[in-house]
Amino acid sequence: MVERTKRRLLRVLAEHGTVLHGFFVRRGANHEAEDLVQETYLRLLRAHQRQAGAIANPEAYLFTVALNLAREQAVRRRRSPLPIEELENLTALLATEESVEDVAERAQRRQHLQALLGSLPERTRAVLVMQYRDGLSYKQIAERLNISPHMVKKHVVRGLSVCRRALVDAAEGE
Repeated sequence: MVERTKRRLLRVLAEHGTVLHGFFVRRGANHEAEDLVQETYLRLLRAHQRQAGAIANPEAYLFTVALNLAREQAVRRRRSPLPIEELENLTALLATEESVEDVAERAQRRQHLQALLGSLPERTRAVLVMQYRDGLSYKQIAERLNISPHMVKKHVVRGLSVCRRALVDAAEGE
């Protein structure tokens, strides 16, 4: 009885595995999609064991679990860890006896850059962040944003142009 139910659940996963994989990819989990499909199946099995086989509609349950996993993944992506640059800055600050003025000036430049990035169109900002913070190639960015590498290049050029103009304007204002 238990083996038959497990086979049934495995058949449900086999039937819907490709759809689940696409579901996770469309929600930005390109590299983790296969792991998330497996986690979905494991959670379905655990729920089946806890409820002593009382899952009436395994397909619906499977997609509910997948939706919850996608939400959890999105929350984890939003909670980005402390960027490596910040750790390097902190380490450098502790290692040298940097003046308060230097630290304040750097913080002011960082705030200016944040405001400048915030003024860019959302897609352009996303492209710049993925390229310069995350170190992704044009092709990787294009795949994530579902645009062509040529459009990625246009966003980079446009974003850098705006940033350069703002830096020139700031330097002239001093």
